[in-house]
Amino acid sequence: MTQWTDVAAQADLFEGAGIAVTPAGQDIALFSVEGEVFAINNLCTHGNAKLCDGFVDGHQVECPFHQAMFHLRDGAVGCGPATEPVKTWPVKIEGGRVFLQLP
Repeated sequence: MTQWTDVAAQADLFEGAGIAVTPAGQDIALFSVEGEVFAINNLCTHGNAKLCDGFVDGHQVECPFHQAMFHLRDGAVGCGPATEPVKTWPVKIEGGRVFLQLP
């Protein structure tokens, strides 16, 4: 069964920057791009780097360690050296709060 979990205030998100949240023991990075909010696993699949600290370029985030790129919409690898995508999480906004669909 999945449930929607309140993880942050939408006001805590800034265009082009990530923040880390840890609902139910998950390490997740939230990003706001052009009014949309995206949630991906915070850990790069290539190395031990936090994607919330990465550089946001359009709808991609660049890993701060080795410059791998990940698409925020689907977690796909946009540029190596990473070869594995990152997990994405369904997001909804209600009443100025960000909710994630977690298992």
